[in-house]
Amino acid sequence: MKQLYIKQKVFSLNEKFTVKDQQEKDIYYVAGSFMRIPKTFSIKDASGEEVAHITKKTFSFLPKFFVEVNGREVLAIKKGVSFFKARYSIDAADIEVRGNWWDMHFQVYQHGELVGEVSKEWFTWGDSYKV
Repeated sequence: MKQLYIKQKVFSLNEKFTVKDQQEKDIYYVAGSFMRIPKTFSIKDASGEEVAHITKKTFSFLPKFFVEVNGREVLAIKKGVSFFKARYSIDAADIEVRGNWWDMHFQVYQHGELVGEVSKEWFTWGDSYKV
């Protein structure tokens, strides 16, 4: 299974992340908006071209995000009601993310089958995740 690593920049007012492959080569760059409503994230490839744009719905009981590719909404990510464990669903591909906020470990299921995992790397400079 292919592994990616997400590393948040430590001293940044904007939420900035770098996504690296197993050889530590930069694959994607993610930049979040700072003090802006609605909250947005721009995902760019290594050449600087935007490949996706994520917008958080402003007024919603539970968090909901819309993902656009080439200016067209392709999917929505919705947080489900759950206590102590995180549960998100991605409606366009029958994907569900389940996990535990305490140890920052999540499983990704598609059609009920485990297809991936996300886990926080502890004791690193800045937040780091293995996907």
